[in-house]
Amino acid sequence: MLKVQRTGVAVLMVLTLVLSACATTGAPSGGGGGAAPTGADTGKPFVFASTQFTPVAEQENMRTKILAGYKGAAVDFITEAEAASIDRVTAEAKAGGTGQVGLIGYENGQFGSLAKAGYLEDLSKLVDKYKGKLPQDMVTLGKAGTSGQVYVPWMQATYIMAINKKAMEFLPSGADVNALTYDQLIAWGKNIQDKTGQKRIGLPAGSNGLFHRLFQGYFYPSYTGGLVTTYKNADAVTMWGKIKDLWAVTHPQSTTYNFMQEPLQSEDVWIGMDHVARLINVLKAKPDQFLAVPAPAGPKGRYYMSVVIGLAIPKTTPNRGGAEAVIEHLLKPETQVLTLRENSFFPVIDVPYPADLDKGLKLEAEAVIKQSQAKDAKVVPLPVGLGAKGGDFNKAIIDSFQRIVIKGENVQTVLNEQSVLLQKAVTEANAPCWGPDGTSTGPCQVK
Repeated sequence: MLKVQRTGVAVLMVLTLVLSACATTGAPSGGGGGAAPTGADTGKPFVFASTQFTPVAEQENMRTKILAGYKGAAVDFITEAEAASIDRVTAEAKAGGTGQVGLIGYENGQFGSLAKAGYLEDLSKLVDKYKGKLPQDMVTLGKAGTSGQVYVPWMQATYIMAINKKAMEFLPSGADVNALTYDQLIAWGKNIQDKTGQKRIGLPAGSNGLFHRLFQGYFYPSYTGGLVTTYKNADAVTMWGKIKDLWAVTHPQSTTYNFMQEPLQSEDVWIGMDHVARLINVLKAKPDQFLAVPAPAGPKGRYYMSVVIGLAIPKTTPNRGGAEAVIEHLLKPETQVLTLRENSFFPVIDVPYPADLDKGLKLEAEAVIKQSQAKDAKVVPLPVGLGAKGGDFNKAIIDSFQRIVIKGENVQTVLNEQSVLLQKAVTEANAPCWGPDGTSTGPCQVK
């Protein structure tokens, strides 16, 4: 068995190139082993609220497999939209006393408002048990700008491309599939359309797709070197021109695609870009028919998004000891591997990988390492500090796409108008700049 080694957020994951290796509820049982929790498990049941694992299959895997080995108080695992979950925890905090939510699982950028308000427990003592096991960059990120430890890193993911090998004969001359540029991707789509009469590139632009993440972590920084600060500048105008060119060779049903694995499986699409968890089923089903490759690069570099998921305990938890015990269960090596197997989120600690690791997971692992180790690779975190305003921020971006690309409105006019809404979300959240936009003393500003 071999180990995967990581260097934290700066490099999403460093994997060995050779690997031999929402709502639903549940009351998991079983498990044991690992260090004892800092506090005693009182036996009181609690809600484990998460913004992750919203697809039904992922929910079931979490309830019946990933949490099944845990022995302790009854845990009601539910999945919620970000704003609803934050509102729930906030309401319980303001009500005082004991709440129902005992544990939360969020993306890195979703903890900001709860951390600022002081609604989350300090997990420093718990994290101390994992010194040398958790990447320090992730541990630091888990402080969320406070002096304590707001969350414990749980798992990580990113976005890559899946390619049906049928598309390879149309790859532009001189292009390296593992080091594409966006211009080459556009040319590739045009070659396919010219030779087959079909548009075979697909993008997750459905109502429940993650298209906004591609703008935030890929398109915008790769063309402008930023996101908020550069939202309406000249480089952004150029980028939107390229997005229009890309959309011209993209399958017209992409506005209905939420998970790219489905049109890739049916072969309506040959080239798809999405979250690793939303590509894995087709890679598992047809590993010999597909390639998994890094995202393309733009003029400013090969930007990609690092998705770090953490676990935090509200101060109103009915059972802190039980919540800590669940965290420790989820960080056990065997549970980390099980989470990878079942829901395709990569571990945050060094773990041994079994020889029978699925071929599709190996494809993703190799793509992740190629992406993170590319000479022009530049990592972008999820938006930080937006809290309940995250939905408004995302909507400003997707509405820009709808107006510019789908409706054909003037690019600069749209950016000028939508940047006002983007700025409003950032200002109301009091969110400082993050990632490629650098730092700021107050809310990040569109320039």
